[in-house]
This record gives sequence, structure tokens and C-alpha cells, in this order.
Amino acid sequence: MNPSHPQDDYKIKDTKPQLGERWPHGGVRGGGGWISSDRVTSTYDLVEQMYYLYVRVVKARDLPTNPVTGSCDPYVEVKLGNYKGKTQHFEKKMNPEWNQVFAFAKDKIQSTDLEVFVRDREMVGRDDYLGKVVFDMNEVPTRVPPDSPLAPQWYRLEDRRGESKLKGEVMLAVWMGTQADEAFPEAWHSDAATVHGEGVFSVRSKVYVSPKLWYLRVNVIEAQDVESEDKSQLPQVLVKAQVGNQILKTKLCPTRTANPFWNEDLVFVAAEPFEEQLVLTVENKVTPSKDELVGRISLPLHIFERRLDHRPVHSRWFNLQKFGFGVLEGDRRKEHKFSTRIHLRACLEGGYHVLDESTMYISDQRPTARQLWKQPIGILEVGILSAQGLMPMKNKDGRGSTDAYCVAKYGQKWVRTRTIVQSLNPKWNEQYTWEVYDPCTVITLGVFDNSHLGGNDKPGPGKDSRIGKVRIRLSTLETDRIYTQSYPLLVLQPSGLKKTGELQLAFRFTCLSLAHMIYLYSRPLLPKMHYLHPFTISQLDNLRYQAMNIVASRLGRAEPPLRKEVVEYMLDVDSHMWSMRRSKANFFRIVSLFSGLISMSKWLGEVCQWKNPITTILVHILFCILICYPELILPTAFLYMFLIGIWNFRSRPRHPPHMDTKLSWAEAVHPDELDEEFDTFPTSKPQDIVRMRYDRLRSVAGRIQTVVGDMATQGERFQSLLSWRDPRATSIFIVFCLFAAVALYITPFKIVTLLAGLFFLRHPRFRSKMPSAPSSFFRRLPARADSML
Repeated sequence: MNPSHPQDDYKIKDTKPQLGERWPHGGVRGGGGWISSDRVTSTYDLVEQMYYLYVRVVKARDLPTNPVTGSCDPYVEVKLGNYKGKTQHFEKKMNPEWNQVFAFAKDKIQSTDLEVFVRDREMVGRDDYLGKVVFDMNEVPTRVPPDSPLAPQWYRLEDRRGESKLKGEVMLAVWMGTQADEAFPEAWHSDAATVHGEGVFSVRSKVYVSPKLWYLRVNVIEAQDVESEDKSQLPQVLVKAQVGNQILKTKLCPTRTANPFWNEDLVFVAAEPFEEQLVLTVENKVTPSKDELVGRISLPLHIFERRLDHRPVHSRWFNLQKFGFGVLEGDRRKEHKFSTRIHLRACLEGGYHVLDESTMYISDQRPTARQLWKQPIGILEVGILSAQGLMPMKNKDGRGSTDAYCVAKYGQKWVRTRTIVQSLNPKWNEQYTWEVYDPCTVITLGVFDNSHLGGNDKPGPGKDSRIGKVRIRLSTLETDRIYTQSYPLLVLQPSGLKKTGELQLAFRFTCLSLAHMIYLYSRPLLPKMHYLHPFTISQLDNLRYQAMNIVASRLGRAEPPLRKEVVEYMLDVDSHMWSMRRSKANFFRIVSLFSGLISMSKWLGEVCQWKNPITTILVHILFCILICYPELILPTAFLYMFLIGIWNFRSRPRHPPHMDTKLSWAEAVHPDELDEEFDTFPTSKPQDIVRMRYDRLRSVAGRIQTVVGDMATQGERFQSLLSWRDPRATSIFIVFCLFAAVALYITPFKIVTLLAGLFFLRHPRFRSKMPSAPSSFFRRLPARADSML
């Protein structure tokens, strides 16, 4: 790092990688499959082509048996130079089927012969040799998709000298291909030859789909015939509802009655397929410290209606069940049914977008129900090329090493590259594709160290360490332009800010319908239900937290799992926690917004002081003209903004924004503030009183931090109107300014004022709960929140 410019190492750098060539077909292969050529004409050309020797071991037949045991436990060993790969072995099987693919990187091949051995596994001693097949590397064919996969063939086994044929045959396919081959994700790779056992599954590239989330709204209306054990006293009850780990309660019925009434809404997050049940329990408040179970019922979620809009849902009565220790039958409880029942109105709501991520970095704004989805407006292609200069994250054999992989998340689709073992400069060169339904969204990429490969110095499996993260807002990208850039990976640690390496990316945002994209800028940011039936702030915080837990739990059950620490880091699970550093950063974001007003006041002071006589005279002339012709005030203002926007076009940003360490106050943060930011919540300080006050302060300050950040975001959106940060939004605005200037010029000022006043004072009947087009346009403008750590 240059000591004179320490922040230069934290900036985006342009790169010139040798990207792949365009293929003759018109499709794009990504992590989610093939996209037809009628949507996009680009190809798999955002990565450097890496060639691999692929060996598919399909099966064998008629293998000889061991003369001693009379059976055969066969497996195949593929050897190329110093690299060896083995299939699993089958016990007592003469016609085994493996269907396994081995991939050897071409740039590491040091042999001209490929040897495929078939062996018989022995429990003790050396494995028996059954035969081999040898291939000359110069005769291996090359396959480029979309060519059909190479057909495997039967090969007779040869002896050690390769002179005579032995009993048995093996079916193989050998070809040279690139990382675009469909066999690439599932193949055994030579650069991970040191990984064995279950760790092999965690080094492969995978595509994950986050579960479809629904809101479960339960309106608890009333109950009938509630009885307590003490017959002399009427019960005072509440209802507790539980879905998985989510527990919500109604308020305590204010009166003691056998027919309590609540009419309260309880909202949960549920994921398809619906594995959990809705468990309702009615509890009687006997004493302040004692609750009595009155009744209970478990309801599967699939019985509830799926609501896509704001149409009403019919209510239903359900009989409650009570479990007690009555007559025992063996060791089982006897179930008692009685007449107590509960009145509910419950439904699964798919008209909302379930906020499973922070709203500042949202990557999907569609409702849950697929029936409400519109056509995509673009295609996002991302080539994850490589990383440079990664920090050693652990020790292996007495030296530092890193087993790095990259995760990208956009919408419901998560992708994970293969793990490059023991390399501080890994090369992935994997390309993935997403459909884009809204340009005002963010894709997040994170780099992690794989701690589940075995052979670590740490006892047992640890957590995958964070190496760094990159966010890219799609609206800041020019369409149909290939960006090839190196992003610094920055991590804030208790010891301070550290650069842990650089991530090299190539990406392109292709527009399918410019008219549709421009139309979206006038549409509400979120689905209609968010505005017709909004949630409270406390509900949103709780629902977002529960949604993130569900996503982390479901992705953690995949193979290989996308672990909880990875999902939480990608979804910014701690972004709402109190931090003195973030609070100062948001405060100074607001202060910087007033810098324009301060500059204007200084300029007016200079005009009044006649420091520049020519400027002062021109201001006097303009002032007199506007006083004599007040109808020119608004056209002049809009025309002035139009000219400013045209002038700023020359200096428009050419790169999407990235983490700004100065803006985030990450470079000048005080050590005590870092200790507070990385402190546990609740705090781990020893004094009980200090802990209580400290937690309360952090909770209140976290709210203030969010409000200050929102204020800063609104002001920064005003600045982005003419800054060309979002080129489409600025184009729309300056064209509007031009037409507004012309329209206001030819329209009498009194008419404009009258119409504006009547529109502002219009009757509530003519007002809509949906946000207006200008409001939706403004909320879609980018802010500097994307550039904060």
C-alpha cells in the first residue's frame, strides 16, 4: 500500500482479463441452466476459458474374481502424472456402475499418457491389479457445448505391459473440455486431490434456491366455553401461537369471562414445503407467575387458504383439545376432548414480498406468489474470475493457507463456486446467470474460507471465515457493457479495518425491454399488499429476523450445506445493531448534504460583496427579469436543472459504487468504539447494572441510527437526480425537466398555480393508498448506503 495514498488500495481497479470467445450458438449457460437466444444474444464469454481433461468412468463388466475369496471388490483409479483419482469400491460385484467424472486441469498436466486402472480392493496388503486402459493425450478429442456429450465406449483391460488383453471390460469416455461443460460441477478435480472423505462434497460448485416464503396471518377472534380448574372463578386467558421457533401471544383478555374476545393479528413466516404446524394454546392467567393450560390444537399449514390480494378470508371454528393426567393406560397420556373452541381467520399471504434481507440491499422485490410475477426486464451475467492476495486464514502443516470459495446471491438463487484448496490466488472462472425483474436491486458476492475439508489444526469443524464482500447495484450499470474490475475485499475486525485481498469479476447487465424498464421507475417499489395492509416497524423487524433464520436453516440442509455464518453474512444480519461507527457515518452523511447549501450561501455572499462584478451584474439582471416576469421562474429552474444534468454527463461515474472506507468511518474508528461494536448483545460486561443500561442505550441508539440513515438516504437520492449515478433515472428526469420547462413556459402561471392547488387539496375519495409515480420514482433512486461497510 502506498503510504501517501492509503485509501487508493481500497478502490475499484479496471482489469483486462483474457475472456472467452463467443460461441456459435445463441444461448447462455449459467448456474441455473440455459437461457434461450430470444432473450439475450450474449454467450458464455465473461470468464477465462480453462481447459480440463475429463474422464467419465461409467461401469465395468465381466471382471475376474479373486481366486482366494471367489469374489471381487472393484474400484477404478485414474492416473495422470502425479495426480490420482479413485472411485468408490463395490463389495462382491462383478458388474459395478460408478458413473463418476474426473477433471484434470490442462495447465497442470505433465504426462502424455492417461492411465485408467481397475483394481480389486483387499482388506490387508496391496490391492490386486485387474487391468488397465491407456490413452494417448494427443488423441483425446475436444468437446465444446452445445455439442452432445461424448458417448462412452467399452475398452478391454490390458496387462501391465499393455500387450495382451485380459478378462473384463470398462466403459469410459475421455475428452478435453472447458469449465462450461455440464460435467464440471460434479467432477472430481485434480486441484482438490488432497481432500478426502465427506470434504469432497464441500469443494464442488453448487446452485441453491432459497425457499419460497409466505406470511401466515392468524387473526385470533374469540373463544367459547373456556373453563379453568377452579370452577368458582372465571378464567382470564390469552392465546399463544407457535410456528416452528416463532412464538407470538395475544394480549390478556381484560375481563374474566368464559367467552373471551381478542380480534388480534399474529403474523408468522412460513416456508414451502410447509413442514411446521400452527400450534395454538389457550392459557389461563391464574397468578402473575403461573399459567394454566386450558386447551391446545395443532393445525397443518396447508389447510389454510392462500390469499394473493386483499380479498377477505372466511373465519372458522376449531375445537380445542386438553391433555391431562387422567386415567393412565400404560405409560401413555389419555386424551380428553371437550367443548371449548376457538374462532380464527387464518391465511397464507403471497401478495407480499417476504423481506428476508435488509431493505437497503434488497435483491428481489417480487411477491411470493408466482401468479403475480411479471416478465423479466433483463439478464444479469456474472463471471467470477479469481481472487488475488488473499490473507492466510488458517495453518496447515505449519504454514498459512486459505481454501477459498465465492458465494453470489441475487433473488432466490444462490451460487457457490468450487473451493480452490491451499491457494492465496485462487482462479474459479465460473459464470452464472440471473433473470432481472427490477433494475433497482443489488447483487451480493462474498468470499469465504472453507473450514470443513479436514486436516485443520483446529479440533473439529469450525466456521467458514469471512474474507470479504462486494455489493453491486444493477441500476448503476450501463446496459450491454462488460465490466471487468477488481474489487478490494474489506473486513472490519476488532483490531481495525483490513484488506484481505481482491476479487476479480466480469459482469454484464443486458436489457430485454427498455420501455418496460423505464415504466418500472414509476411503479411502487414493493408489491401492492405492502401498502394496502402495511406492517408495523416492530413486526417487520421480527419477520425479517425470522425469515433470515428460515433461509439459513433450509440452505444449511443442502448438500453441501450453505452454512449459517455464510447466509447471515450475505444477508447482513447484524446491520440493524447499534454501532458508534455507523452512527457517526450516518451523521456525517447528513452533514455532507448541507455542503451544497453552505456553498450557495458563500456564493451569494460573494455576489453581495461584488467580488466578481460581472457575476453580480448578471445576477441583478436575472433577478429583475424574474421579478417583471414571474411566470419564467419555474421554467428557468427546470431548464437550469436540465442544463446541469447535461453538463454532469461528462463527469458521470464510470464504475458502480463500492465500499467507501472513509464514508463508513472504518479507517479512523476508535479502538473503544470497535470493542463496543464487536461486543455481544446482550453485553458481556461484568456489572449487572452496566449491562442493563448499556443494552438499553444500544437499543435506543440503534433506532436513532436507522432514522438518521433514512434521512441521509432521502437527501442522497435528491443528489442522484442529476449525477448520472443511475443513467436511466437521470435521463428520465432531465427529459421531464425539458418538457416541464416548455409546458410551464406556454401555460399561464396562474393556471399552473390553480391546478396545483386544486390537486393538492383534492378530496380523499380521489386519493389512492398506493404511492404516486413521482414518489415511486424517487424511492428507486440510488443512495450511498450501498457503499457503506
